[in-house]
Amino acid sequence: MGGGVNQAEVGGGRRRRGRRRARPMSEINVTPFVDVMMVLLIIFMVAAPLLTVGVPVELPKTAAGALPGDQEEPLTVTITSNGSVQIQTTDTAREELIPKLRAIAAERSSDQVFLRADGAVSYDVVMQVMGALNAGGFSNIGLVTDIGGPTFSETDG
Repeated sequence: MGGGVNQAEVGGGRRRRGRRRARPMSEINVTPFVDVMMVLLIIFMVAAPLLTVGVPVELPKTAAGALPGDQEEPLTVTITSNGSVQIQTTDTAREELIPKLRAIAAERSSDQVFLRADGAVSYDVVMQVMGALNAGGFSNIGLVTDIGGPTFSETDG
């Protein structure tokens, strides 16, 4: 019935003994490459949220979309729940805010600044800081919020 034919028997009965020549492997084994890339992907996915600069504040929730990013690291001004103002992570007195912002604006190519304010801060304080940002040379102010707030559409109950 059908059996396989051995190559050694077909060639006239000569059997090769001894060393066989190893043929070079013509395929690339991509399994280790994929393993390394998966580990790097997981490391970057875990480390990326830790790289964000910020002061812990309870941001209000809105239905607004995200702002487009720039090549330059964005300047972030934060108003904490007790009313203190921070540029990036440095505490700044309100009377020093405009001179510091002017010095920062002179060094930057972008006039965009992100304002993060705790939800417990009054509207008056937020508007005072926005006025200081404008006087400091930053006219492109983005208000940072969390997503998931009310959409004010007719479908919301």
